[in-house]
Amino acid sequence: MSNVQSMLTIGAMILLAIVSLRFNSAATSASNGETKNKVYLTAFSLADNLIEEIKGKSFDQTTINFPTTNPASLTPPSALGPDYLGTDSAEVYPKFNDVDDYNGFKDTVTAPYFETYYISCSVQYVSSDNPDAASSTQTFYKKATITVSSPYLDNSVSLSSIFTLK
Repeated sequence: MSNVQSMLTIGAMILLAIVSLRFNSAATSASNGETKNKVYLTAFSLADNLIEEIKGKSFDQTTINFPTTNPASLTPPSALGPDYLGTDSAEVYPKFNDVDDYNGFKDTVTAPYFETYYISCSVQYVSSDNPDAASSTQTFYKKATITVSSPYLDNSVSLSSIFTLK
C-alpha cells in the first residue's frame, strides 16, 4: 500500500509542476501583452501630442500676420521646413511658428520605464481631392505625418493630420 501511495504522491507532484508551469507561462504572456499595450499607448500619445502642438501654429510663414487667397504666395514645397532667419541659422524647435517648420523634425523621448521613442515628422502639400498623394505645388492643405518608433514596438506608429488655411 505504501508503494501505491508513493506513486500517487509522485503523480500529484508531477501534475502540480505541470499546472504551475502552465500558469506561469500564461501569467508571463499576459504581462508581456500588458507591457506591449502600454508601449503602443505611449507611442500614440506622443504622436497625438505633436499633432496638437502643430494645430496651434500658423498655416504658413507667409500667413502669420495676413491670410492669403493665392496659394502661389505660400512657401514652395521644396522649402518646407524650419524658416531661415536671414542668416545661416534656422528656427529651432520649440520656437517653430508654422506648420511646415515641423518638416524633417526628429526627437528622442525617454519614458519613465526606460523605453526610448524616436519621433519624426514630415509635412507636405496635398490636394483636397487626394490627401494621400503629395502635391508638387502649393495648396491650401498641408499633411503632417508623425511616426513614432521604438525597439519595444513591433511596428512603428504613424498618425497624420491635414491642416488647412481655408
